[in-house]
Amino acid sequence: MITIREFAELQGQPLGVSPWMQIDQDRIDRFADVTGDHQFIHVDPARARAETDLDGTIAHGFLTLALLSRLNAAVLPDIARRRMTFNYGLNRVRFLAPVPVASRIRSHVKLLSVQRTDPGRYLCCHEARIETEHAEKPALIAEQLLLHILDD
Repeated sequence: MITIREFAELQGQPLGVSPWMQIDQDRIDRFADVTGDHQFIHVDPARARAETDLDGTIAHGFLTLALLSRLNAAVLPDIARRRMTFNYGLNRVRFLAPVPVASRIRSHVKLLSVQRTDPGRYLCCHEARIETEHAEKPALIAEQLLLHILDD
């Protein structure tokens, strides 16, 4: 556990790398059901192989983005006197490469900024780079905003 002041001193530095997470077809299919996005490149392995240069289906970009909170939670430190944290949004998101079914992803997290917005409220910006195992290019790069509420 660290204080918010100690956390702010880490600005500009990498915070760590999350554990690997497997992306399987069941997860992709369930995401398709929730969002209504049943595009064949996500849910039809045979058609994805036949009609694209992919070896099979790929995860939705927004599925990869949705996993950011879970992946980053494994990296971000516990901040002393924190009551709660809100997902405040994103400054930028880029989907740079597909995430093939059966691949593993993980997140590299870097702290960009910590800004006190009100007493007990700290807006933090993190760069998250999601890599796919054995891929040259990151699958996603995003700036994630988290609002930490602390007992001051």
